[in-house]
Parts: sequence; structure tokens; C-alpha cells
Amino acid sequence: RETAYLSAINSASLAWTITRFCTKGELTTCQCDRIIRSKHSNKWTWGGCSEDIKYGIKQARSFTDPQENRTTSFGLMNLHNNEAARRILRSKMEKVCKCHGMSGSCTTRVCWRRLPPMKLIADTLGSMFDAAAQVKPVENKGIIRKLTRKDLDYKKVNKSDLVYIAESPNYCEENESLGIFSTRGRFCNRTSYGIEGCRLLCCGRGYQTRVRNVEEKCNCKFVWCCSVKCDTCSMRKDEHICN
Repeated sequence: RETAYLSAINSASLAWTITRFCTKGELTTCQCDRIIRSKHSNKWTWGGCSEDIKYGIKQARSFTDPQENRTTSFGLMNLHNNEAARRILRSKMEKVCKCHGMSGSCTTRVCWRRLPPMKLIADTLGSMFDAAAQVKPVENKGIIRKLTRKDLDYKKVNKSDLVYIAESPNYCEENESLGIFSTRGRFCNRTSYGIEGCRLLCCGRGYQTRVRNVEEKCNCKFVWCCSVKCDTCSMRKDEHICN
């Protein structure tokens, strides 16, 4: 799963960066996209300069995909995840509009498409991490031709799904060969149900709580001009540590 995410985020960020450089005029081989790709209503028209995601994806594909071996399961996995990420990026393009009219009225709206924040793409791909599909190679005459879902009871893999071949290692236990240090001794959040919560992070081993006295800034005030002055307060702080 980790390899699937890394492949996807690298592919999406490369396409995003190339597209943004085009918009800024930092590449001589491209410019903004002025093609109208859908019908417009009577209330708004396409105009301005859309960010050319088509060019960015094309160039990113030509850079990353030829490096992969299409006759290996690992290469096919990377190619699938590269394309899935580019599809996600294209689907998240935003329509932005600007009003035109007398006295602030919006009699006409001119709209164009722009890239979403890269953080949105990273978060979207991150949310797909747990839902990634495990796949296996399908051979024909001794040559790997494609990948198919390992568990056939689940729905068919979509082109926008992330896929992986091997299960992730067990991060709960130490594995020096893989550089895994286990979660023993890690600080955790007792009240959280997320991955940072003691319930998950400690892998069922439980945790210990210790109380420390710490000094922190408090009662901060802005003093004219121009500084902030704070008191130093002694506070008790609970820390939870995985067994």
C-alpha cells in the first residue's frame, strides 16, 4: 500500500507542477488552455486562461511511465497507480468565475478552470490508501499481461483505484531489515480513535501514563509597540506511552 501511495503522489505532483509552470509562463513549450471543453449557460461564459492540465498530464506520463517494465507485476502496478493519480487530479480541477457588470452587478460571469491545491490531492490519495485493492498478475503464455483483483468476491478494480501486490509489513513489531522500530515507547493520544490514538498505535499492548511538570508561556499580552509579553506558568502534563 505504501508503494501505491508513493507512486500515486509522485505522479500527481509531477503533473500538477508542470501544469502550474505552464500557467506561469516558465515553460516555452506550453501556455494556458483556451479551449472550451463544455457547454456554458446563459449566465456565464468560458473565458480567461484555464490551466492546461491536459498538457501537464501528457508530459508527466511521458516522463514516468516509460521507466516501468510492462511485463512485470510491479511495473504494471506502478503504471496503474500513476494513471489513477492523474485521473484524480483531472477530476479535481476547479471552475473559477469572475463577475462583470455595472455597480457590482453580476450580469456576466467569465469562468475558467484552475488546479486544485496540491494538499487536496494528497489528502484525497491518502483517503484512498486504506481502500486500495490487492491485485495479482495474470499470465498468458508465461508473460504477465495484466493485474486482476486477488479476492474475486469484491468488485472489479476501477481505473481510479489504487492497487498493491504485497501486504504491508507489521509496524507493531521491530524489523531491523526493513527499518521498522515498532511502536513501543511511542507517545499516543488517549482520547483519539485515529492512528495516533493509544488504542491503535499501541497495537493492543496497552500504555503507561506519566505526569510531568512543565513550564509554558501563558497570559500573553500584546504590548504597544510592538512586542508580546508572557508569563511563565508551571503546569502538569499527562503523557501516554505505548508498552
